[in-house]
Amino acid sequence: MPFFQFLDYLHLEKNCSPHTVTAYKADLTFFAEFIDEEFHEKDLKQVVYPQIRNWIVALVEEGLSNKSINRKIASLKAYYKFLQKTGDISISPLAKHKALKTSNTLQVPFSKDEIEQVLKDFDTSGFEGARDKLIVSLFYATGLRRIELINIQLQNLSLNDGYIKVLGKRQKERIIPLLPGIKVDIEEYLKQRREILEGKENPYLFITKKGVKLYESLVYRVINNYFSKVSGKTKKSPHILRHSFATHLLNQGANLNAVKELLGHSSLAATQIYTHNSIAELSEVHKMAHPRNNKD
Repeated sequence: MPFFQFLDYLHLEKNCSPHTVTAYKADLTFFAEFIDEEFHEKDLKQVVYPQIRNWIVALVEEGLSNKSINRKIASLKAYYKFLQKTGDISISPLAKHKALKTSNTLQVPFSKDEIEQVLKDFDTSGFEGARDKLIVSLFYATGLRRIELINIQLQNLSLNDGYIKVLGKRQKERIIPLLPGIKVDIEEYLKQRREILEGKENPYLFITKKGVKLYESLVYRVINNYFSKVSGKTKKSPHILRHSFATHLLNQGANLNAVKELLGHSSLAATQIYTHNSIAELSEVHKMAHPRNNKD
């Protein structure tokens, strides 16, 4: 990576601790991988703010807190300030960036009733209805990230054995079991998909009505449009469905480690954010049912 001079600067001139240098390196490496993958740009000196904004959006969709995102952006700011100091760039792409507001508000998952209502409303007699229902079903039944869902290929499916292979963050592969109902939705969609392609080949499971690979903004619109009909929640996105998957499993007594593996998290700390909703739900039940809260 092209930022080793910066890391040496942190260590030798700024006298940062090894832990701090490691954290900066991890943030910059992750950012560089995103920029390379999304924009085919390997030179971080050429990055512009709209590309950084896309990265921030991706971090939000991954469920990172604003506090964590601000810390990662601080790493970028320090790096680009270093490039200004060395004369490699004249203006930082983050010059006008404002830190994200931090708060302790919880992301509210969809209720089981809201999800069931959406799934009942699909007309699967046509291609888009069958595809959109499968998108919602698969998000809720597997907890996939948006980019993971988009990148599923036909070869990743094993309907006979009842599982799907998913390539997650940092190219880590995991296997997720498929519920029987999901297999039915997949088979229905595949019939419609074959008619759209008319003999042409496309390795990706999800395609548009034009036969090309599905893209992120379309997936977001699908979730937002359908859930806007049944839910008054402020945020309606693929990540909220992933959030709902984890929260509902934990509410039903699922093991935290098992949920961690299904979500593809590298540590339990990332999974534990979903336990807050379980606690919140328990607190609400407790408040409504406890005799001390009876005002009569």
